[in-house]
Amino acid sequence: MIQSVKKFLQLESASGILLLAFATLAILFANSPLKTLYFDFLSLPVSIQIGLFSIHKPLLMWVNDGFMAVFFILVGLEVKREMLIGAISSYQRAIFPAIGALGGMLVPALVFALLNQESPEFQQGWAIPMATDIAFALGVLALLGKRVPFALKIFLLALAIIDDLGAIVVIAIFFSHELSTAALISAAIAIILLVIMNRLKVTAICAYIVVGLVLWASVLKSGVHATLAGVIIGFCVPLKGKNGEKPLEQFEHILAPWCAFIILPLFAFSNAGVSLAGMSLNTLASPLTLGVALGLLIGKTVGVFGFSYFAVKLGIAKLSDGINFKQIFAVSVLCGIGFTMSMFLAGLAFGGEEADGKFISLARLGILIGSGLSAVLGYTLLRLFTSPVTPSSNA
Repeated sequence: MIQSVKKFLQLESASGILLLAFATLAILFANSPLKTLYFDFLSLPVSIQIGLFSIHKPLLMWVNDGFMAVFFILVGLEVKREMLIGAISSYQRAIFPAIGALGGMLVPALVFALLNQESPEFQQGWAIPMATDIAFALGVLALLGKRVPFALKIFLLALAIIDDLGAIVVIAIFFSHELSTAALISAAIAIILLVIMNRLKVTAICAYIVVGLVLWASVLKSGVHATLAGVIIGFCVPLKGKNGEKPLEQFEHILAPWCAFIILPLFAFSNAGVSLAGMSLNTLASPLTLGVALGLLIGKTVGVFGFSYFAVKLGIAKLSDGINFKQIFAVSVLCGIGFTMSMFLAGLAFGGEEADGKFISLARLGILIGSGLSAVLGYTLLRLFTSPVTPSSNA
């Protein structure tokens, strides 16, 4: 039994499978006799107080503002590594997925806006279909194993990372609330300390954690979304130390399993619980549900593929050896798996007020439909457009 668990955790697709399992479990809880227990559990008040400083939030907000900040540290680490030595470390490497990512952010937002132009109460959800879930998308890709060309995996990874950068910018600009000057000053001091530690090549991970906690608490109180603290912490960890240490890689290896197998599944369980009670065909026809679902399924596909195709045809970018436009199209469909990041953005857009409770349910339903269809269709097209690896081709 233990060996079977170890083998499962070593699978590339394991994190994506866990996300799906916990999301399904959440939907079952939310639509069963246990739904009161499920929603009461998420509403459980949790408080931390040190002297005059205190944080009082329901459990759901601790998951979204606290645990997801840890996930965004990992995002910051991955983005920095890829920018310095990885898939987007040069103009030639970055331009093709960057253009695809740009299209994958603009077109879904446009699709959502067009479908909700007569519904002003829904329009703040325009950013929801912009996101791509890295873990889920790469998990689906991993199900096909070695038949997927390496260059195609790199394209999806780089595109998803740039997509995350776009989401970070959107969160910073559009989802910050009334700002606290004192908290911002405290956050600025913490950032300066992190930058100094980076310049001095400090490699002790615990030092970044301690200062990072101060930064997170300050950003949380400032009105800027707390997960941005995670990104800043990730960017401040140095790639190499004075004696050849690799703190960024070390921190990434520490956080990756926690994020993949605990934090993201917990987030999925906490946010995917959509109650279907009272929902009908009219619910599915809601501009909010349709805008999110079609933004992910159609907007992502058209945006990523269209921008990528014309970038190559206009000579701005070059298609990597070993892949073709059919495979790029399949990956473009796969980018419609918004799931985790889309759920997160839906919470930012509609989770602030009790009156928006129905809105967030409609948005989450659209995310589940759009992400599910994108996953199934993307997997099917990739299987159709890639060839199985034969023993001779492996020689």
